[in-house]
Order: sequence, then structure tokens, then C-alpha cells
Amino acid sequence: MLAATGLRSHIWNNNLKSVLLLAGFPFLILALVYAGAVLFIGYASHEPDLGSAFGEALYAMPMVTPWVMIGVAIWFAIAWFSHQAIIDAATGAKPVSRNDEPELYNLLENLCISRGITMPSLRIIESPALNAYASGLTQKQYTVTVTRGLMGALNREEMEAVLAHELTHILNRDVRLLVISIIFVGIISFTVEILVRGMLHGAIGRAGGGRRGSGGNAGVFILVAMAMAALAWALAIAIRFALSRKREYMADAGAVELTKNPDAMISALMKVSGNPDVEGAPAEVRQMFLHDRSSGFAGMFATHPPMDKRIAALERYAGGNRPPPRSGAVPAV
Repeated sequence: MLAATGLRSHIWNNNLKSVLLLAGFPFLILALVYAGAVLFIGYASHEPDLGSAFGEALYAMPMVTPWVMIGVAIWFAIAWFSHQAIIDAATGAKPVSRNDEPELYNLLENLCISRGITMPSLRIIESPALNAYASGLTQKQYTVTVTRGLMGALNREEMEAVLAHELTHILNRDVRLLVISIIFVGIISFTVEILVRGMLHGAIGRAGGGRRGSGGNAGVFILVAMAMAALAWALAIAIRFALSRKREYMADAGAVELTKNPDAMISALMKVSGNPDVEGAPAEVRQMFLHDRSSGFAGMFATHPPMDKRIAALERYAGGNRPPPRSGAVPAV
């Protein structure tokens, strides 16, 4: 099943996308700094003029660029060394040891031994939701995180399947691409959103302030701010499309390859589908989860395939079977 989906191509694509996102990040920042400078100069002028603002901003860029590059380098260093702390703060995850959770720890360790890979660190979110994710950029940073609700709802075989799913994300380099897109590049959308809100507020105030001759030009600056907002939105969508939904099918297949138990993976997915929402987790971080049922407009911007399709793929290609309906069972969605 893994061979049929092109595992090597998938890993190669993940590595290429990671490099492109990192390489493009400084240029995106420079473009946004330039647009922000245009808005700032126009907003600060007594008589706003869009042409002059473009010229003055372009003149200032050679002086600004070195500082932007320094800022990018500092952010890369922060993101590289602190991405796990950022993700933990967003989800409330806490590290645990073998003494804290011996059964869970041993399950993960045994799976790692079977594949000959280094044991990632283990974390738990104290949430009744049923979910899990893997994170990290390098072998020493890899982490697998599960919720307390997942531990209580799944039996040993189902939990083993979920852990195998997350280990497959690590092996396939999915986690590296996810972390880069969320922590390194995803900051752009947040920064632009804050900038545009402030600029729009100021420009609208100037347009309505009654200053003679300024209303029309202020309206132009509003359009520029809206264009920046559209650029940030398009970037966020582009990042989402870069995160192929095929990664979840491949991780499900990898779990079956590791555990030889497609029925356990199917049963686990059915249970998770009933209560996957970790309260307070940002939308960007939810892209990393085992399942995220938010889908955006008509499902176009969903970062995960529908759960029923994932289960159908395991039935068709891995020979799995859904458990028979019983009292209290959670249906697939």
C-alpha cells in the first residue's frame, strides 16, 4: 500500500516544499515591509499621495533590507530552537516520562524499536478531546503528543495504531513541513492581519475626518491595505494547499504496516471522529492533528481528508473492516 502511493516521491516533495518555504520567507517579508512602508508614509503625510509614498518607500528599502534580514535570521533561530515550546503553549501539552505513563511510553518505544528509529519525546494534553499529533524538525526534536481523552477512549491496539500513525508522519518528513509552514512562515499571516487592521482603522479615520483633499487618497490607501490583507489570505491558503491531504492516507497506511492491524486503525479513527476538537488550539496548529474536521468553504481548504474516506481507503487497500455497530459506538463522519 505504501509503495503504491509513492512514498519516496512524497518525502522528496515534503523536503522540497520545506526548502522553498524557508527560502521564500525573506522575500515575502521584504514585500510586506515595503507595502507597510507605503501605507505608513501615506498615512503620516499631511496630504496623502500614493505615487510619492511608493517612491519614498522604494528609496528607503536599501536601508531597511539589512535590518529585515537580521530580523528574519533572529526569527529563524527562535523558531528553530523554540518551535516545540510555541506549539506546547498553544495546545497545553506537557512532557511525560516512562514513570509517568509506563504503558503509553512502552507502546511508543516498542514501535520505535521495531523500525530501528530513535524514540521521540512523549507529551500529553490534559483534554477530554480525542486527538494526537507529531512535531519536530530534527531527530533530537521529534515529539509525539496525545490527549488524555484519547488515552481513556482507546484500547491498547487502537492506541498503538495511533502512535504508529504519528511515527509515520515523522518518518515521511510530514512534521518538518508542518512545523515550517506553521511556525516559520505562518507568522506572516498573523503579522499582516495586525498591520492591516491598524492601517485600515487609521485610513478610515482620515477619510472621515473631514480634512480637505485627503478623503480620496485615503480611500486609495484603504484599497492598498485591503490588497495586503488579500495577499496574506492567499499566502495562508497557499500554505494549506502545500500541505497535501495525501499525508494522512499515507500515515494511516504506515500505521498498518507497523502494527499489521488495519482494524485497530479503523476503530481508532472512528472513535476520534466523534470528539477531535482540542479546546483553545489555534487553527494553524490543528493542521498537525490526527483529525481536524474544520473544512472551510465547501471543504476546499480542509487540511485533512474526510474521515469516512480514510476509513474506506483502509478497507479497500489494507483489508480492514469497520467494527459492527454497537451501543455507544461513535460513527465515522
